[in-house]
Amino acid sequence: MKNEFTEGSVPRTLFRFSFPILLTNLAQASMLLINGLWVGNLLGSAAFAALTVGTTVMVVILAFVLGMNNATLTIFAQLKGAGEQAGINAYLSAFSIILALLSLLIGMAGYFGSAHLLALLNTPAPIMEAAHQYLQINFIGTLFLAGYNFVGTLLRAFGDSKTPLYFVLLATALTAILDPVFIAGFGLGLNGAAVATVLAQAIAFLASVVYLSRRLVHRSFRFQLPRKEEVATILKLGVPSGIQMIVIYAGMTAILSLVNTFGDDVVAGFGVAQRLDNIVLLPAVALGAAVNAMAAQNIGAAQWGRVAQISRVGIAFNLAVMSACAAMLFLLAEPLVRLFIQHEGSVAFGVSYLRTIALFYPFIGLNFILNGVVRGAGAMFQVLMLNIISLWLLRVPLTFWMTSLYGEAGIALGIGTSFLISSGFSVAYYRWGRWRSRQLFTAAS
Repeated sequence: MKNEFTEGSVPRTLFRFSFPILLTNLAQASMLLINGLWVGNLLGSAAFAALTVGTTVMVVILAFVLGMNNATLTIFAQLKGAGEQAGINAYLSAFSIILALLSLLIGMAGYFGSAHLLALLNTPAPIMEAAHQYLQINFIGTLFLAGYNFVGTLLRAFGDSKTPLYFVLLATALTAILDPVFIAGFGLGLNGAAVATVLAQAIAFLASVVYLSRRLVHRSFRFQLPRKEEVATILKLGVPSGIQMIVIYAGMTAILSLVNTFGDDVVAGFGVAQRLDNIVLLPAVALGAAVNAMAAQNIGAAQWGRVAQISRVGIAFNLAVMSACAAMLFLLAEPLVRLFIQHEGSVAFGVSYLRTIALFYPFIGLNFILNGVVRGAGAMFQVLMLNIISLWLLRVPLTFWMTSLYGEAGIALGIGTSFLISSGFSVAYYRWGRWRSRQLFTAAS
């Protein structure tokens, strides 16, 4: 496929570009699944609950640096569409330096501060220490995780969605091999899963750096100190994008805190349901990322008619794919949950949650598509506001309210209802918002 989104068939290009992203996201989610399968089957439901809580806390603390990385896609895709090679080189230097510093700082904050956050989350006492040790090991590898995600996002901005897949497949395969070795072979228990993950991500990061350095040899790239306008543009997009990720994962953490009050059975069932839920949502995530890159390149090239076409095709793909995914999960919920846990109370909650939330999948998918197009214009602050509405004005209050009415069954009802209502806000901003007038670059690069 040509690394160019400003010409040719939009449906064909969107499919060919988004499919490797889907496989990449599936491979990344598989790392969590692999850890969950080994931990759940080798160490039991208590260790699985500790893994669930620990993973959520880790994602929350890493949210800002991963959100900054999301700004990579919009900036480099617009530069690619405008044909600004000098700008690409300058922003690559600036992003590399800023993300490296952030990764080190946030990794240290996570290492030393995770115990306090676990306590704030009402983490059950029997799993507190295991979750804390798991987190500390994972935060040592923050730079590796952020690094190979940055390289993958950069390549997708240029139109290459296949190469990042290979790096993630490498990390996933290494995780599958190393997990049982460190968990059972070396007797490290849950800590062994964390060590295996960090080692796998470190090797994938080194491989991605080697690939990128060889590719840049032909582009006369040299590291340089960031200029004021580059830092300003990165912060203008990156800070709202980073805060957006914190908003999203902090909202998820607030819901997890609520789930924790229902006991270990519900926590374990919710953990399994979330892993399966995240996998089923991957097509919508992939379509959103593909639409983001394609829209950004065409906005950079000032092809607004094509941007509108990308939006329409993305919405149609989302409705078809997410409806099929919802039907599949509704039918297969119980056997899928039983792959992880066998305790009847946990299984019953997990199945009920999945069958309820599946009904709302097309609406959350619509959010991914429309917000992806808006993000392609650089309207990161506006997307942040949409996410604050979705998470903190809708999802968290509705979930707390629904659980007060229906008990544990209200968790899925509250979350699903927020998907439905928030999609209306996304449609309204896409149609009537001012995102089309955004000017991303304030100075020539």
